[in-house]
Amino acid sequence: MLESELFGHVRGSFTGATGNKRGIFEHAGEGTVFLDEISETSPGLQVKLLRVLQEREVVPVGGTEVIKVRARVIAASNGDLEKLSTAGAFRRDLLYRLNVIQLHLPPLSERRDDIPLLVAHFILKHSLESQAPVTIDEEAMRGLSAYSWPGNVRELENVIERAITLSQGGRITSNDLPPRICSRTFCQCDTATLSRRSCRSLLRTAEPGRTGAALHSSRARRERR
Repeated sequence: MLESELFGHVRGSFTGATGNKRGIFEHAGEGTVFLDEISETSPGLQVKLLRVLQEREVVPVGGTEVIKVRARVIAASNGDLEKLSTAGAFRRDLLYRLNVIQLHLPPLSERRDDIPLLVAHFILKHSLESQAPVTIDEEAMRGLSAYSWPGNVRELENVIERAITLSQGGRITSNDLPPRICSRTFCQCDTATLSRRSCRSLLRTAEPGRTGAALHSSRARRERR
């Protein structure tokens, strides 16, 4: 329950609440609480967030005690909150409380100079998790830089994590990129080889009892083509 995570709860307030729990706002102290995709919050939660911002206090789920909080709030949204507010999908008073300083981050397609830096960051992040150094060749980087990235940075991270899983010899090539990226003119890709390698990688990394799911994933891709 999101409200429990943000505001905390008291014992017995819902099934499974076996004890009191402090919420994120209380835990944050004088730090920062980051609320991602604020436009997706329910009307009821928006009312409670407005109280946090306006009164600087929370009431745990199922409780009556008012707890003062001091954390600052940074919120992010992919949607246009002004338009959502006009349409009645987002509280205007909450928008005014949030909109003290507004930062507009352009989509990744308008920040192509950032792509190599982000690629290097995600390679380091996910190669550390796999405990093996990974590099990327120039052709694969050209393909990444040319792609439009409708899913922005999250899509890029997903592609890099996938490429690391498929890569051989610790080097990402164009064959390790999804067809939607590596089929562009900047990047040549052997899709038959990619399909076989994807299947082998899925089989290698599948957890016990999930081999059938890996085979089904590979078969479904072939049938769609």
